[in-house]
Amino acid sequence: MVSYDIFVQFYDAAMDRRAAQAAYIHSLIAQHRPGAKTLLELACGTGAILEFLSTTYEVSGLDLSTKMLSVARKKLPRAAFFHGNMAIFALDRRFDVIICVFDSINHLLRFTEWRRMFRRVHAHLEEQGVFVFDMNPERKLQRLIQAPPFVKTFADHLMIMEVTDAGKGIANWNIKVFAPRTNAIYELFEENIKERSFPVRQVKAALLEQFSAVKMFDPARRRSSAQSDRVYFVCKR
Repeated sequence: MVSYDIFVQFYDAAMDRRAAQAAYIHSLIAQHRPGAKTLLELACGTGAILEFLSTTYEVSGLDLSTKMLSVARKKLPRAAFFHGNMAIFALDRRFDVIICVFDSINHLLRFTEWRRMFRRVHAHLEEQGVFVFDMNPERKLQRLIQAPPFVKTFADHLMIMEVTDAGKGIANWNIKVFAPRTNAIYELFEENIKERSFPVRQVKAALLEQFSAVKMFDPARRRSSAQSDRVYFVCKR
C-alpha cells in the first residue's frame, strides 16, 4: 500500500475542496442510517472529508501515513485518529458508520485484501451500521491510462499527473509537483501511487458474503451502470 508521504505537503492545496463530496456522503448516510452518531473513515488522509462531517458526527480516522495523520490531527484535535492498514485494522470499538472514499480501496492491489477489509469493517460496525465506500471501476482506470497527463497549477506550484499501465491490472499514478524556491528555481517532488480495480459484480458478491444488503450508486447518474466512472456502495450490517 502507498502512504502519500511525499505528496502530503501539497495534498490539500492541490485537491479541490471536498464540500460537495462530503455532502453526497452525508446524504447516503442520512438515507440508510438515520440517527447515526459515530463515524470512522478508513484512509482518512489529511481529514479533508472528516472536517466537513465532524459537524454532524463524532468522527474518527485511520490512515497508513503518519504524516497525513499529523495534518488531520491539527484540523480536528478532538477526533480520534489511528495509524494502521485499512485491510487489517483492529480497534477496540464499533461505529454506526464506516466510510472509505476517493477510491482509496483501489490502493489494495489484491482482491484478498478487499475481502479482508470487508470482514474487518463488518466486525467494527454496530448492528444496522452501514459501510459507505467508492471505487474506480476497471473502465475508469483504462480510460485514465489512455488519456494524456493531467496538468494543474496551484499556489505557484505545477502538478503533472500521469497514469500508466504497470501490468497485471495495475495503474500507476505518477505525480510530479514542481515547487518554487528562489531565483526562478523549482524543486521537484515525485511520488508513484498504484491502483487496481476488479469487476463490480465480483466486488458486490464479496460484500454480500458479509453484509445483509448492498446498494450501488453513481453520483453523476440516476443509477450505477457499466458506464459509471465512479461507483459508491452502501452496505448494511
